[in-house]
Amino acid sequence: MDRAAYLTMAGAKASLQRQEVLSHNLANASTNGFRAELTAFRAVPVRGDGASTRVFALESTPGYNPEPGPVQATGRNLDVAMQGKAWLAVQALDGTEAYTRAGALDVNTEGLLVTKTGLTVVGDGGPITVPANAEVLVATDGTVSAKVANGKPQTLGKLKLVTPEAPLTRGDDGLFRAADELPADPNARVQDGALEGSNVSPVESMVAMIAAARQFEQQMKLIQAAQEKEQQATKLLSNQG
Repeated sequence: MDRAAYLTMAGAKASLQRQEVLSHNLANASTNGFRAELTAFRAVPVRGDGASTRVFALESTPGYNPEPGPVQATGRNLDVAMQGKAWLAVQALDGTEAYTRAGALDVNTEGLLVTKTGLTVVGDGGPITVPANAEVLVATDGTVSAKVANGKPQTLGKLKLVTPEAPLTRGDDGLFRAADELPADPNARVQDGALEGSNVSPVESMVAMIAAARQFEQQMKLIQAAQEKEQQATKLLSNQG
């Protein structure tokens, strides 16, 4: 009976972990550039004295859904949507270079080009400084220029756009990283005046959450059934003794 209890317990735990991932994805269904997290599970035998007859289901996250999200035009000069497999390089809070698909940019009080969350955007020659009261323009190749009053546009730098050959790793801060800093891709392109949305499908996530909840309930019923059978077996043995 304990074998059935172990199996159902592992299944219930896996269902809860799947619910956590799905709820996280659903909460970011409207986050620009968000990549849906994928879930997978692997069977791991329980090691101990004697034969390994018990198996746990452990979470094995294979990564994220690389498919691009829908692009919506905003008409804002500082909004850029990465095209294809391109990523925008930013400086994370820990000082490392990280990558994002969220292209809502802004200029902070120090005149630096940053993301909406305040992260410094990495340029081809370092941070990009924008003159005061300047109109910022971003070309399709990532070149950033500024126009002050009626003057001519002046080039300020170029966004560092990368195209990873291997999947990136998502950090706890929501940014993506590679094993080493990636080189700039001169062929990467952006769409100005637009933002890429999340690639999470709310409908699919809701259906998956309902399925995971029903699966968890079924596992709980199986655990209860295994417990009742254990009690019945113990009662029969005690009566025979």
